Amino acid sequence: MGGRAVHAVGGDRARYRPVRSIIAAGDDPRELARGFRDALGVRSLYLADLDAIAGRPADVPLYRELAGLGGLWVDAGVREAEDVSSLLEVPGLVVVAGSETASGPDAIAAMLERAGPDRLIVSLDLRDGRPIAPGFDARGEADAAAIAGRLVRLGVRRILLLDLARVGRGEGVGTDRLLAGMLQAHPDIQVAVGGGVAGEADAADLRRRGASAVLVGSALHDGRIDRQALARLRD
Repeated sequence: MGGRAVHAVGGDRARYRPVRSIIAAGDDPRELARGFRDALGVRSLYLADLDAIAGRPADVPLYRELAGLGGLWVDAGVREAEDVSSLLEVPGLVVVAGSETASGPDAIAAMLERAGPDRLIVSLDLRDGRPIAPGFDARGEADAAAIAGRLVRLGVRRILLLDLARVGRGEGVGTDRLLAGMLQAHPDIQVAVGGGVAGEADAADLRRRGASAVLVGSALHDGRIDRQALARLRD
């Protein structure tokens, strides 16, 4: 946010403050990314560009720099298919289309046509377990599993479950049942999970439950998950 790495807590973006991390001094996202790679051996990064999610221009030069350090997933608040074009020009970048901002199923289908199933991840954004998906569910009545099923029918093969209310709190992701139900109903898709991972045990449990990837932030910044723990999780 504002070009600086911030500590996300509970989805209350007005209260986010610059991150404090043992990985690198300061809040420069480039230095943090290098720290993740060099100190922890992290191979892929997830970036939420909060300015772009709020409607400002995407910081494509920053994405290009970070993608040069390894794999990169970026949520830049894409709304329509044309929003993904500049992102796809960054080699190796995978576009994260958030249900919070995507204008609806038609837009997701068009994004999928442009990006292909390997370079598009749809983030099923939640708050306290309820979907944030105005383009899919204007009345807020659909449940997350129903929206996930609709995404799969569109051809989406990579989904991220992210409960914003749990981000940065270290109290668990709260989407265990949803993850299990989605994988049972759609065994051919990949489902990543984030928001609230407290430590190594949480990440290992999600892997056992079939998560294709686990997003971790705070537990890396404060050392609850270190290089040795990451090595064990990869085994």
